[in-house]
Amino acid sequence: MKEKQLISISKKHHRELIEKIKDLSNKENRSISETILSLLDIGYQEHLNKVIDDNTPMSVVSLFAGAGGLDVGVEMAGLNIIWANEVDGDACDTFIANHPYTYIERGDIRNVRQFPNADVVIGGYPCQGFSLAGNRLVTDERNYLYKEFLRCLRKVQPKFFIAENVKGLLTLNGGRVLEAMIEEYREEGYIVDAQLVNAKEYGVPQDRERVFIVGVRKDINFNYKFPYPTHGEGLGMKPYATLRDAIGHLKASEIGEYDQSGFSSRYLSRNRKRGWDEVSFTIQASGRHAPLHPSGEPMEKVDRDKWILPKTSEHRKLSYIECALIQTFPPSYIWKGSTSSIYKQIGNAVPCLLGKVIAKPMADYLRKEYRDRNTKQFEIYAQ
Repeated sequence: MKEKQLISISKKHHRELIEKIKDLSNKENRSISETILSLLDIGYQEHLNKVIDDNTPMSVVSLFAGAGGLDVGVEMAGLNIIWANEVDGDACDTFIANHPYTYIERGDIRNVRQFPNADVVIGGYPCQGFSLAGNRLVTDERNYLYKEFLRCLRKVQPKFFIAENVKGLLTLNGGRVLEAMIEEYREEGYIVDAQLVNAKEYGVPQDRERVFIVGVRKDINFNYKFPYPTHGEGLGMKPYATLRDAIGHLKASEIGEYDQSGFSSRYLSRNRKRGWDEVSFTIQASGRHAPLHPSGEPMEKVDRDKWILPKTSEHRKLSYIECALIQTFPPSYIWKGSTSSIYKQIGNAVPCLLGKVIAKPMADYLRKEYRDRNTKQFEIYAQ
């Protein structure tokens, strides 16, 4: 005889799920607890039985994956993400929803003991807490993320790596932090180059400057060169992609949720609005600081560090859907978490199109390498 159970669920979709579980328990003549435990066991066994195919050609291990902006980019270039790690729960759920065939290792990277073999390692680790002693990075609790990236390189020894970071890394401690990083990468057997790039120069409708550090294993006969800018005002260059290009097609019913927390004095300390035919300001990891939608009157500067919003038109911040499009995520990308969490995920991401541009030279090399190897194997077999 089944016992009665009291279940209190607040969210509608959770209540609907419980109703489905109750129907299943009635059908199978089991208690709700037994049914839930059975479903959990199936899910856990499925997790245990996941297999990472590290023989996948043009394979990538992704660290600090976030919502997957850089990952989408390298996939657009032709590479295959076989394994990824992320600690933020919502970002992890977003990644899983959009990369169903990638093995996801949830949680703190310090708890990861093994990494699969791969051709490329990618990731954007934070740079807080870096300081120097001589020419080495000093031990600091906040530095472990960089050290974990280095640990992964040491274990996997990929042919290439891509590390992304904020512009401030160039000048942190007079640039010596970046120099020390590069030296440690070299000690691991890589030829390393670092460059500041602006996403708008590669077709992203956004002013966004970031540092990319690229490494090529010394035994690989390949000289990586950062791709030349393709967009700008120079002769033969394509025009910058604009806000109109990115979000001008959206109907009112398609813009989705946007931050309505108001405009603080900090927000109004500088211009936050660009026109339809301009590139966007940098998309930040906060809905409270999202740029303004280009419609309506421009902001007016009335004093040093003080701007106002003319009352002759309405003003609103960009929605997270608009921010995602400006970051060049596919329109069909699935987002998980609260609105504020989604804004954070989007703002922390590498623009997908920029990731594609940076990874393409590596993908082209690997594609040729695998093609040549398969041709040689076929010739040997044919003999």
